[in-house]
Parts: sequence; C-alpha cells; structure tokens
Amino acid sequence: MKSRIGCLALAVLLLFLAPACGTVESGRENEEGKEDKIQIGMSFDSFVIERWQKDRDVFVSVAKELGAEVNVQNANGLVEEQKKQIDYFIQKGMDVIVIIAIDPASLQESVKKAKDAGIKVVSYDRLIDNADVDLYISFDNERVGDMMARALVKEGIAGGSVVMIGGSPTDNNVPMVEGAFKKVMAENDVTILDSVHADNWRAEEAAAYIYANPLKIAQTDAIMCGNDDLATQAVHALAETRQAGDILVVGQDADLAACQRIVEGTQVMTVYKPVERLATRAAEEAVALARGEEISGEDVTVIESGAYQIPYIGLEPVSVNCDNIDEVIIGSGFHLKEDVYLNVPEQMPE
Repeated sequence: MKSRIGCLALAVLLLFLAPACGTVESGRENEEGKEDKIQIGMSFDSFVIERWQKDRDVFVSVAKELGAEVNVQNANGLVEEQKKQIDYFIQKGMDVIVIIAIDPASLQESVKKAKDAGIKVVSYDRLIDNADVDLYISFDNERVGDMMARALVKEGIAGGSVVMIGGSPTDNNVPMVEGAFKKVMAENDVTILDSVHADNWRAEEAAAYIYANPLKIAQTDAIMCGNDDLATQAVHALAETRQAGDILVVGQDADLAACQRIVEGTQVMTVYKPVERLATRAAEEAVALARGEEISGEDVTVIESGAYQIPYIGLEPVSVNCDNIDEVIIGSGFHLKEDVYLNVPEQMPE
C-alpha cells in the first residue's frame, strides 16, 4: 500500500514538473529570438543640418523592414559625447555601429574598441580617417564641388572673384568639395578673395562674416557656401544690404529654403543628394554586415585610409537650378511644388 501511494505521489509530481520544464524551455527560445534580432547603433553629429532628419527616418524605416532595431543617438556637435555614445553601443553589444562623425580624426580609438569587441562599423557620409571601418558610404564629394563651380562658370564668373564660406574644418568632406571647386575656379581665372570655415557647421557664422567684411563682399561676384544652411544665412545678410540676387550664391543639400531661393532668383543652384538612396543603401549594407555578408555590388570600390583598405560606395549627386528643379526636386517628391513656389506662386508650373 505504501509502495502504491509513493508511486502515485511521484506520478503527480511528474505531471507538475512536465509543464514547468516546457515553460522554461520556451522562455529560452524567446530570449534567443531577441538576441538574434539585429541591433544597430547610430550616432549622429547633430540634427542642425536639415537633411540629417531625413537620413535618420529612412535608415530606421528600412532597417526595421529588414528585421533590425536601430538605436539613434544625437551628439549635438560634441565630440566627447559622440565617443560616449559609441562606448554605450559597445557595452550594449550592438551588431553594427553607424557613425556620422563630428570630427572623424578623433574617433580612431573608438572604432578600434568597437572592432575589438567584434562590432562592425560604418562611416556614414564622412570617412573616419585611418580607421578599420567596414564601409564608407557617401556621395561623390569632389563632384559636389565641381558642380558648384561649374554652375558659377555657366553664370559668367570666369575672370571674376569669389568668396568661399565652407563648412566645419573637421569634416573631411569639406576639403574634397573645396579642392574640386578651386580647381575649376583656377581653370577659369577666378580669384578667390577669401576662404573661411564655419565651426561645427554653425550657419550664423556665414552671416557674421558678411557683416564683418563689407568691402570684400562688395568686391566679390559670388559666394560659395558649404551647404544650404550657410547659404540661407548668407542670403539673409545680403538682403539687408540689397545685394541678394546680385551676388551669385551656390550651396548643397537641396534644403527647402534653398529651392525656394532658386525659383526666387537669390540662389543660383544647389546640389541635390538623394538621401533616400543613401540611407536605404546604408541600412541594407549594415544589415548585411551584421549577418556576416560581404559588401558587394558594381558600385563598390576600395579607397585607402591610412593603413587600411576601405570598401567605399559613392553615390552620384545632381546639380539643381531653375531649369531642372521641377523635374529633379518636385518630380522626385523631395519637396512639394506648393512649398518650393510658396513665395512666387505666379511662377508655379501647372
């Protein structure tokens, strides 16, 4: 009798244990499922530049569609903050870290720490110098500078003069843009009266320069601005002295305000960089890297960065002026027609 009672008790105990063991196993599978989900950390320079918000939104959306989660951080233009963000991503065990570098030369150690931890690193838009990044993806920055220069040549600046108000001196895209710009200026006997830079891309420095240098501005035929945000401030300052529209202005990024100025006649051109393509491709490649796949494609080349050979994808920008703005900007849906022609509705195409 005692033996039968003992067997019965054991059977009851096993019935309770069976579902308990199943629950524990199910929990492990769920945890593993979460661990298998691709984790991407994305550290932005800042969101002062209008286009970065579009880059962020497209990248996050595409990555999510591909089954990845993206943790976006904003360094607000502070190098030490960006380093802390990268350290945080390393501690969290991200699969890939995407960096829009404030000062690329200062992040070499941060990249090394990430790589030592087995994390892939993508240099987005700006190359991190002499660092073992897994991908550098950007637009052809030399083409950007060349397009700016040729737009001014088309407007008749040959033999004239120009002032250059460039972007952040720590942004390694800046010398590439300016080098190509200067080459075309030299070919057309254009005198560069002055060349200055806006620290951390602070746009107000463009207006400050114009206010502080009225004689140079009075002598120049054109102002080359490192981006459209700088151009916005430059044109505002020129408007106060009734020189807006008389002095040629060029920029890049196809900000809405720049597109409005092109149809108004106070900016000659901007360079449209289809950020949807850039962010989409970057998200696709980041997910591929997380899965252990190689960067491949007909448009993938290799560039040298110090001791490293870096896979590079350089997308083609588009020069935009009053002749093609409807097709390129409005036709692509980058900006709405009513927004571009907001201040000159009588010129709005039907």
